[in-house]
Amino acid sequence: MAGNSTEPGRSVTSKITSILMTFTEGSEHSLTEIARLAGLPISTAHRLASELASWRLLERTDDGHYRAGLPLRVIGAAEACAPSIPERAPCVLEDLAAATRCRVRLGVLRELEVAYIEKEPGQRPVTAFSAAATLPAHPTALGRALLAFSPASTVEMAIIRGLRPYTAHTVTSPDRFRRALAVTRLTRVAMTRRELDASTSGVAMPVFGVGGEVVAAIELTVRDLGHDVSPVMAALSIATRSLSRELAGRPERSVLPAPSTADLEPPVPQRA
Repeated sequence: MAGNSTEPGRSVTSKITSILMTFTEGSEHSLTEIARLAGLPISTAHRLASELASWRLLERTDDGHYRAGLPLRVIGAAEACAPSIPERAPCVLEDLAAATRCRVRLGVLRELEVAYIEKEPGQRPVTAFSAAATLPAHPTALGRALLAFSPASTVEMAIIRGLRPYTAHTVTSPDRFRRALAVTRLTRVAMTRRELDASTSGVAMPVFGVGGEVVAAIELTVRDLGHDVSPVMAALSIATRSLSRELAGRPERSVLPAPSTADLEPPVPQRA
C-alpha cells in the first residue's frame, strides 16, 4: 500500500489528483460521478472531496454537487497561456487545405522576407519552418498581408531593397505598391495576380495576435481570381479569425470580419 491509502497501489496524492482532474472542463459533478470518474470508492471520494472543500479548492453547490473552487479557478486563469503559431497553425492549415483543395501557406515576416509553412492538398503533412522556406514579400499575397500592417519604415525598406519583377505582372512601381498595401489595410485582404508565378494567383488575410498586432498571414493559391472565389474567401476568413482568436485570447467579435469580395479587386497589372 502507498502512504495511508486503503486502496492498494494508490497514494493519497494520486487520489486527490484524480478528483481534481475531473474538473478540468469546469464541470460540476455529484459525489457519485466524482467517485466513478476518479476510480475511487464513494466513501473515499466523500472524505477527500469534503477536505478539499474545507480548503476551498472545491465548492459545494446548492444541489449538493461539487465544482472547482475560486483558488483553482484563479490558478487556472493565471497559468493559462495562448497557444503559439507553431502549435496551432498546422491544424488550421490542414483543415483549410481540405476545405478548399488549395495549397495553403502561413507566413511570418523575417528580415523583409516571408518565412512560411505550407500544406498541399492531399496526404502530405504540413511542412515546418526552415531557413530554406522563404518567399519574397512584395509579389506575394502573403507578404502584402504582412507588410500592410508593418511599420512604415519596414515598408520603405522593402521598397528601397527593390521591387524585383518576377513576371510581367509584378507590381514594381513604389506608388502602386503603396496603394496596394493601403487597399489591404482597408479591406484586410491581399490579392496578387500572377506576380510571383505566371500561372497562379494568391489571396491572403492577416492573423492578429495580442493587442491587435498582426503576427502572421494565411494565403491560398488559386489559379484564377477572375472566377468566383467567394467559397475559398469564406473559408480563409473563418481560418484566420479562428487562429487570431486563439493567439490573442480574445472573443470572436473583437477580430474584424473580412469585407465583401466586391471591394477586393487588385490593381490592373502592368509594367512599371
